[in-house]
Amino acid sequence: MEDFDVAAPARSARPRIGSVTLSVLTAIYILVVANHTFWTRAYGYLAPTPYAFVAFVVAIAALMIAAMTTPSVKYLIKPALIIFILISAIAAWFNDQFGVIIDKEMIRNAAVTTRAESAHLITPAFLFHVFLTGILPSLFIIWVRVVHRPFLKKFAWNMAVIVPCLAIFVAAGLGFSQTFAAVGRLHRDIMLTLNPFLPIGSVARFVFASEEDRNIVRRPLGTDAHQRSASANGKPRVTVIVAGETARAQDFSLGGYARETNPEMKARGVVYFANATSCGTETAVSLPCMYSVYPRQEYTHRKGLETDNLTDILGHAKVKVEWWDNDTGSYGVANRVSYKFLPDAADPRFCTDGECLDTVLLDKLDDWLANVKTDSVLVLHQLGSHGPAYYRRYPDDFRKFTPDCRTGEFGSCKPEEIVNAYDNTILFTDHVVAKVIDELKQHANSVSASMLYVSDHGESLGENGLYLHGTPYIIAPDVQTRVPIIAWLSPDFSAASKIDMGCLIAKTTEPASHDNFFHSVLGLMDVATSVYDAKLDLFATCRKTSDTLAQATKKG
Repeated sequence: MEDFDVAAPARSARPRIGSVTLSVLTAIYILVVANHTFWTRAYGYLAPTPYAFVAFVVAIAALMIAAMTTPSVKYLIKPALIIFILISAIAAWFNDQFGVIIDKEMIRNAAVTTRAESAHLITPAFLFHVFLTGILPSLFIIWVRVVHRPFLKKFAWNMAVIVPCLAIFVAAGLGFSQTFAAVGRLHRDIMLTLNPFLPIGSVARFVFASEEDRNIVRRPLGTDAHQRSASANGKPRVTVIVAGETARAQDFSLGGYARETNPEMKARGVVYFANATSCGTETAVSLPCMYSVYPRQEYTHRKGLETDNLTDILGHAKVKVEWWDNDTGSYGVANRVSYKFLPDAADPRFCTDGECLDTVLLDKLDDWLANVKTDSVLVLHQLGSHGPAYYRRYPDDFRKFTPDCRTGEFGSCKPEEIVNAYDNTILFTDHVVAKVIDELKQHANSVSASMLYVSDHGESLGENGLYLHGTPYIIAPDVQTRVPIIAWLSPDFSAASKIDMGCLIAKTTEPASHDNFFHSVLGLMDVATSVYDAKLDLFATCRKTSDTLAQATKKG
């Protein structure tokens, strides 16, 4: 039994509780209330071995009690336990509602999100959940009077709890080590929703990485870049890159989806690469990765920051590059090129509450094309299909699939309504990309044009209990990693570039990925540099050289 604080007024109405007792109660509360997803997954994975599951529960409970008891000292215990509870409550909402895993990259995404984007996640239901499971127990901790022993006795008492708990944790783990190891190899997400350990660890890793990022010195790359020749038809080359957002390949009718979600692009004869994968499952990874020279297996956030990217190398080759953004930024990719963040203009024709429909990207495109004088690349970064407020991504004219979910709270919608809303976003993206192609066609007399559409990652729509995106790549479902890559080349562009369109169409079922993007854009703009790899250029094998033309002539 813990000592009483003799200095406390005996008549105080506030209940008195021992510090270790409060720590143990907090541990039990967090385990029971804020770890539903964790326990559900653990039970599902360990159900065939019930004794191992019991040992697992005992081990995690012992670990949690030890962790909650560690800050059980005067002046520290209340702030620490409140932080643990609030973090657990917030993380539990996203774990339970969306199946989200809060790793370092998810924290990075949260750090750069816009106010408008975050507003779709901070819903009344979320606030009520945090109040009920986070704020109310925190108020209880503030209210009670915590009883502490003298420091040395306190240390001994705490260790008398912590050491046995850690011993139980180790013993339970060793007792079923083979089972736990096998399950861990098969289900790598088993520990990725344990609150509050994983969110706190992810925040710490992000903070440390951010501090290291401050000291990064960018390394020049591809400074030898130059264009091999002027356009053969005398017109400036123009490539418009539509950087898609959260568009998964499974919902593109160009790739076989049963619903007609791409009628306008289909009518314009685009080339659809049907077997493409992303570099990551969130924009903060995928976007800088696809613009970097590194393939997915070699890319790291640090490498992306310390190395020149595609926009820089195009600049080295004297290609004019501009970036128009309707999403949450370029994540450093466009730091050294002309950049416009379109929601800042708050144009009422397209924008409400800090967000704009993607038609804002088309508004000035005609003027821009009319003034192109040199070889140029324009990046249009979409808001696309970003959730959970899919209904905000398309106008009423594109509510083809109904009833559609008209809220960001998925719990208020039926599964089919969520899918309907998402498919409407794909239908609207189809329209936006088709209009880009139409604008390029209208300027065919003055520019030689190509268009490349690439989504950054996919999206989960409830499959296996997952929603949204950001699942660690190693365990991510293919709906988050399979993305559409779409190309359109004007006839004079393909002719000037000697690209055989029949050959290109024949290769669209071959594997492709974000690894191809960097080299394919350099190829389209006819940029020669030592860092260009023709093997990764989607168009290279279908580009007729003088030798292949001569062979074709002989065969003819």
